[in-house]
Amino acid sequence: MHLSRTKLKALNPAVAELPADEFFLLPEKVIQFGTGVLLRGLPDYFIDKANKQGIFNGRIVVVKSTASGGADAFELQDGLYTQCIRGIEHEAKKESIVVNASISRVIAATNDWNAVLECATNPDLQLVISNTTEVGITLVKDNIHADPPDSFPGKLLSFLYKRYKHFNGDPSRGLIIVPTELITDNGKKLEAIVLELAHQNGLEGPFLDWLENANIFCNSLVDRIVPGKLPVSQQKEMEALLGYEDDLMIMSEVYSLWAIEAADPRVKEVLSFYKADDAVAIVEDIDVFRELKLRLLNGSHTFCCGLAHLSGFVTVKDAMEHKGFLSFITDLMMEEIAPSIASEKLTLVQARDFAVKVLDRYRNPFIEHKWLSISLQYTSKMAMRNVPLILQYYERYQSVPANMALGFAAYLLFMKCNKAEDGKYYGEHNGISYLISDDSASFYEENWNNLSFDKLVPAVLCQTNIWGTDLSSIPGFTVAVTEKLEQLMHVGAAKILNDPATAKVDSK
Repeated sequence: MHLSRTKLKALNPAVAELPADEFFLLPEKVIQFGTGVLLRGLPDYFIDKANKQGIFNGRIVVVKSTASGGADAFELQDGLYTQCIRGIEHEAKKESIVVNASISRVIAATNDWNAVLECATNPDLQLVISNTTEVGITLVKDNIHADPPDSFPGKLLSFLYKRYKHFNGDPSRGLIIVPTELITDNGKKLEAIVLELAHQNGLEGPFLDWLENANIFCNSLVDRIVPGKLPVSQQKEMEALLGYEDDLMIMSEVYSLWAIEAADPRVKEVLSFYKADDAVAIVEDIDVFRELKLRLLNGSHTFCCGLAHLSGFVTVKDAMEHKGFLSFITDLMMEEIAPSIASEKLTLVQARDFAVKVLDRYRNPFIEHKWLSISLQYTSKMAMRNVPLILQYYERYQSVPANMALGFAAYLLFMKCNKAEDGKYYGEHNGISYLISDDSASFYEENWNNLSFDKLVPAVLCQTNIWGTDLSSIPGFTVAVTEKLEQLMHVGAAKILNDPATAKVDSK
């Protein structure tokens, strides 16, 4: 039997956190564009949690872009789904199971657009959430009177225009709009596109005023690993434990963050679910959260993935079980990255506290994150995430960051490659080839094959078109990276990690 509202009464509340029956009577306060696992594992999780604490007291209408094929899983399960939360917190394993009842219904935009527009007439509606992938927030020529419009911004504009018409331009009926797509300034960009589409579609001036003044578009940043479905064997075990089947069951890590940028006090009033969890932060500036994530989470991944692969580790959790690697990444984050990003807005204590949480996330035994997957477009990631850190560290301390130098050297060795008959580029380590998916692969093939060792590092570091700056101009950096690259080639990454003293460089 599948999870359903009637099935809830037979479930054991000691095994899973269950919704009360009255939750199904709560008004629809949210319309959500997207059914993806990130939305269900993060925003919908917070709304469900708040409902269970009697705070938000509202449910979500979900709009999906594709038509239903046969019996829809959401309809079959009355919108219910199970979320298995698994990970490490304070270096201890933590697991919990939640039955989420935040979704009231799901509407397919392609075959029932009128039902979506009807939601715009709901006086209880207050909030729009979206995650339509990064390409969803792009400007394309669109007819907002189509059934439905092609693009997400077109659909949103059509929805808002319907609401404006129905409520005769009442400014109190404007909505809070919070996109969660993983692009910087997602709220501002979505607002600009919607306004441009309104002009392109010749919509009247009073509506444009209402669109800009009655609605609030918020930038937001989401951070939670939600792999989605459990492996088949684990899914079966979980269903046996719970006593029901669930086609919508998802797994997520323990850590979560939803940072929402807003100065208007109305946002906190509407998004009252923030009171249910400290992981929801409504602040005037989310740049601090972006900097923490970009530098300590993404940046440490990028500094480490080449070194980890060359050391023989396949997954992040494998590497975190190695004493030498754990020491390296801890020192990298605590003594180099955190001090580099500390500022008036972001204290060193805050940065190091976040680093502790990142280390817990890396230790998560339930998520298999492969280092080779992290190496995708390695060069652009190094340039965007880590070159600013190298520069900031040197500017602050007038010395070369030893761990960053080692991480950069490992990146160079990882990128040693040759073009194969299939047109792709492959590196080789310990007799095993690996695919290099990087737009700069041809550059590295040419330089590794044509330059002597002593000329290679300077030739790479001076590429301002890649790094945005001449890294060879940093005093001591060329020497440090060259020394570390030589050690990696002749001693090996694994031995360097086993002997931390070997990995230290003190170049002035």
